[in-house]
Amino acid sequence: MQPSIRQLKAFVAISELGSFVEASERLHLSQPALSIAIRKLEQAVGGVLFHRSPRGVQLTPEGRVFLPTARRLIGDWEEALGDLGELFNKQRGKVTLAALPTLAAGFLPAVLADYRRLHPNIAISVHDVLASQVDELVSEQRADIGFSVRPTGSETTRFEPLIDDHFVAVCPLGHPLLAHDEVSWEALLRYPIIAVSRLSSTRQAIEEVLQTLGSEMDLMCEVSQIGTAGRMVAAGLGVSALPSLSFRQISSEGIGWRPLTGPRMPRTLGIITPTRTPLSTAASAMLERVREHAAQLGAGPTDDAAVF
Repeated sequence: MQPSIRQLKAFVAISELGSFVEASERLHLSQPALSIAIRKLEQAVGGVLFHRSPRGVQLTPEGRVFLPTARRLIGDWEEALGDLGELFNKQRGKVTLAALPTLAAGFLPAVLADYRRLHPNIAISVHDVLASQVDELVSEQRADIGFSVRPTGSETTRFEPLIDDHFVAVCPLGHPLLAHDEVSWEALLRYPIIAVSRLSSTRQAIEEVLQTLGSEMDLMCEVSQIGTAGRMVAAGLGVSALPSLSFRQISSEGIGWRPLTGPRMPRTLGIITPTRTPLSTAASAMLERVREHAAQLGAGPTDDAAVF
């Protein structure tokens, strides 16, 4: 038999007040219920804790030794309940996110600012990584929520579409393509291309477009970071096809953009969550903010006007 927190509180109250009557009043228990609690506690610890005499109730030597321990156990219990209450009330906790760099820079900042205003004591960690790493981090429970393209064949995560991102032609200022309101892929591919890494989801989507068109690009240079591609375009080294959300990552100085058409190929970006474990209260609150901000861009996947 293990002592209960109720029994410990009864023991401490009687020890401090020296009276069953006063202890029953403090704890809002009847005297018979209080006596039963002490009897069960004594059975659990294997000996008598109180000596009853005409002068009142006194602790036995064993009871005096046990009193500091009982107080500590009650304190630990109340602290644990308080900590848990703060987690449920979103007064403490941590949320870890994994996101494509385009979403980390182009969508999440406003979400996180809103979340931080509502829940200032929740710690936030963001991993801006490749699409495969986003799914991996969520699958391995190293991230609570992911933001990426739809993962392929994942049984440990679920995907919820959020917004549509569209490709744009990025050119140095004064480039002839900027004279048009829209630019076709065919027209863009006539120029040397600054492309991002083949490992990125952006490059993989562009390769799908090329396959659809039966075309190839004149690859001038391949870079790892979208920001680097933007600066190379600004320097006049070539043109590029980049996601519209990526403009939050790069300096617009020296470059212009136009929507890419023929074909128009949106990338659906969304939320990745684990299928086998529930989200914490703090993470669920983060999802609420994410969906609210996505709704402000348009219901579900949206159009160019919403993401620029």
